[in-house]
Amino acid sequence: MSEEFSPNIVVLTDDEGNDLEFEHLDTIEYEGDLYMAFAPAGIPDDFEDAIELTILQVTKDENGEEILASVDDEEKLQAVFEVFMDEAEDEE
Repeated sequence: MSEEFSPNIVVLTDDEGNDLEFEHLDTIEYEGDLYMAFAPAGIPDDFEDAIELTILQVTKDENGEEILASVDDEEKLQAVFEVFMDEAEDEE
């Protein structure tokens, strides 16, 4: 049995060790840092307005490898969200 592969689907592990599938929507540069916007995978199109967007910052770990980290600064998170929404509206 084969599964359909989408290059935009990633598996992220939450703080409790649960693997969750997300769709990568966009990568955004804001004030010199990179952020990635994700939505839960498999959400029907008619529920698009109700999905919760997850924004993570691309950063480096102690070994210099890129990792995704949560954004603790609410003002920065809101600013990145607004950039994402502006870019999404421009694409329509």
